[in-house]
Amino acid sequence: MRIIVIGATGTIGAAVADELSARHDVVRAARRGDVRVDMDDPASLDALFDRVPDVDAVVCCAASGRLTPLGDPSEAEFLHGLEGKLLGQVRLVRAALGRLRDRGSITLTSGSFRVSGPGMAFGALINAGLAGFVGAAALETPRGIRLNGVSPGWVAETLEKMGADGTGGVRVAELARVYADLVEGDAHGLVVEPDGKPAL
Repeated sequence: MRIIVIGATGTIGAAVADELSARHDVVRAARRGDVRVDMDDPASLDALFDRVPDVDAVVCCAASGRLTPLGDPSEAEFLHGLEGKLLGQVRLVRAALGRLRDRGSITLTSGSFRVSGPGMAFGALINAGLAGFVGAAALETPRGIRLNGVSPGWVAETLEKMGADGTGGVRVAELARVYADLVEGDAHGLVVEPDGKPAL
């Protein structure tokens, strides 16, 4: 298969691209590098598919929201991530539906946190929105195209870079296999946790 991995320079995206590269032709896309795409810029999505035709699957590991307290006086700061992580991935699905080969695969990234804390409210809204979108939009995908998502939670390597205990997160190589299973399998309309089980 020919697969585009968006966000391929990040911790998760790089691991997903490495995992899939063992068996497939993987095109690594990111804000910087040879193949560029910006989830905040709708035009860059069409440009990506123009540059990389004949694609079987696309995986989005890009874009994130900030941990911003609910009472933060800056509206822009609080809403950061709405364009890229939520609407950007919705736009990606819409663009990909007309560009992927029959029976292709689209895999998005939401997120989950077992323990909530200050600053997580808007992130929770974005993640719940993505999960709801995947389930509903999967009913409308044409030509056998499958739509799924992964809800990673904390990544052990990220926690360790922050100086925290990595045992509270999932190892990125294990997470990459979850993405690969969705791309290579037959699941449709699911958002799964790092253990591969559907997110609640």
